[in-house]
Amino acid sequence: MQLNQARILLTGANGGLGQALARQLSAAGAALLLTGREGDRLAGLVPDPGGEVSCLQADLTDADDLARIVEAARAFGVNVLINSAGIGCFGLLEEQAWPNIERVLLTNLEMPMRLTHALLPWLTAQPQAVIVNIGSTFGSLPFPGFAAYSAAKAGLRGFSQALRRELADSAVSVVHLAPRAIDTPLNSPAVNALNRQLGNRSDNPEDVASQVVQALLREDRERHFGFPERLFAWLNGVAPRLIDQALAGKLATIKKHASSL
Repeated sequence: MQLNQARILLTGANGGLGQALARQLSAAGAALLLTGREGDRLAGLVPDPGGEVSCLQADLTDADDLARIVEAARAFGVNVLINSAGIGCFGLLEEQAWPNIERVLLTNLEMPMRLTHALLPWLTAQPQAVIVNIGSTFGSLPFPGFAAYSAAKAGLRGFSQALRRELADSAVSVVHLAPRAIDTPLNSPAVNALNRQLGNRSDNPEDVASQVVQALLREDRERHFGFPERLFAWLNGVAPRLIDQALAGKLATIKKHASSL
């Protein structure tokens, strides 16, 4: 899809990646409907006054707010949905409070599914439409200390693939994009310390946003960002025992940081 013909609903626009996406998509000529929980920050995200940008403060986990988002998306003429809203969750599963686990599953998996479900009748009626789900390497490479997060992102990948195949006879494309770690406030100090000790790389939000924009222009269907993470994600699919063995050697380090919360 040419981005100057795209009318995009972007969730999680307050986040580090969401802000970068808003700026780059607007610069590419897309019209934007931005949603996020912090209304005061939304209006200042896109500095170009010539771009068409609308902002809607809303919480996806609130049923009334979700209905407002759907209504606004239809009024805006949305033909691209980017599910970018998400939250992190680091810690050993047995040490985490269940409400926190539920919140991760709700925000990272259930809400993208619910919003997509609510907008599907509208999107399938468009001449061309795209649904973009922002996943994570951990959806294909589940990682100790991130059990709930990995489960949610693995579910989002499965949802994306199944829906893509379900809509193969329509004009709606379904895209799943999986960045590796992104250097945003979403990462807690414990996560940053773990990444430093393990040598895990984190990408700048602007670089990831650029890759998302390029994936849209190329009309990609699925892509992992970052090497060697995408290699390890592939290897986990064909020989998961090798990944089990590799991560077992890092488990003591992971547990040390996860238990320091």
